[in-house]
Amino acid sequence: MLTDILFLLLGLALILIGANALTDGASALAKRWGVSDLVIGLTVVAFGTSAPELVISVVSSVGGNSELAIGNVVGSNLFNVFVIIGVTAMVVPIKVGKSIMINEIPFVILSALALLAIGNSHLLDGAASPAVSRVDGILLLLFFVIFMRYTFSQARGGTATDSEGSVKLMPMWKSLIWVVAGLGGLIYGGDRFVAGASAIASRLGVSDAVIGLTIVAAGTSLPELATSVAAALKGKPAIALGNVIGSNIFNIFLVLGVSAVIRPLPFGTIGNVDLISLTVACMMFWFFGWFFKERTITRTEGAILTSCYIVYVAYMVASL
Repeated sequence: MLTDILFLLLGLALILIGANALTDGASALAKRWGVSDLVIGLTVVAFGTSAPELVISVVSSVGGNSELAIGNVVGSNLFNVFVIIGVTAMVVPIKVGKSIMINEIPFVILSALALLAIGNSHLLDGAASPAVSRVDGILLLLFFVIFMRYTFSQARGGTATDSEGSVKLMPMWKSLIWVVAGLGGLIYGGDRFVAGASAIASRLGVSDAVIGLTIVAAGTSLPELATSVAAALKGKPAIALGNVIGSNIFNIFLVLGVSAVIRPLPFGTIGNVDLISLTVACMMFWFFGWFFKERTITRTEGAILTSCYIVYVAYMVASL
């Protein structure tokens, strides 16, 4: 048990250190390359912090464990919106740019709706059970290409901005080392955290279903949580938002797309409660950004989002 606790603490420490290093390096690169913080968050940071989901889902697909592959993505995306946006907003209210509301968040809603449609496609084609087919996987990857094309078109016309806070300047080589080292710390730290937490839960007699629902989804999303909170505290809300937006889009369009192309993924016990919850979460993200206080997700709204995740997990555990 002591070893498991040490793994847990080591993982948490690496995640926090990695998040700070990655945020500093990405901010410096944004300023040097004349690219906005949002674009860096949507690409470099989002891809790096989605690496745990990509590895777990691809390995699960190869091993024929489709429920883990899909559940990891759905659970992580729910955690991203309800907990990461919620907790970050409770720490520092998040100002959401108008362009993000009009252009980026709709991609997040589209990804959730696409997965909801795939999850119910068997009702139209008469299939025995829902599954993400190879054709679905190819379509998801095409959506991902469209998203990346849009993102890089924005990057070419964007400029780095210091309006949210000063950027710490550093040489190019140091920025790259910070980004790589930060990603390494996030990924390895997330792995150690999940390993330690899973072992502790097993020793305490918690079921595998509960472990998968809570620890795996939350554990693989810890890099996003740490990075977003660190970015918000540093006065870089664009990176925090871009990280969550990019991660959610990467998870469905890229992670599930690649996994399904490798092997079709039956949904199994993952049903409409999970898929509708994800769609509602994404719509709440957009709704809170527009209303009640002009393009700001307030501490109260953050608390509501976090509470929704607690209710969702409680419902799922009670249904086991």
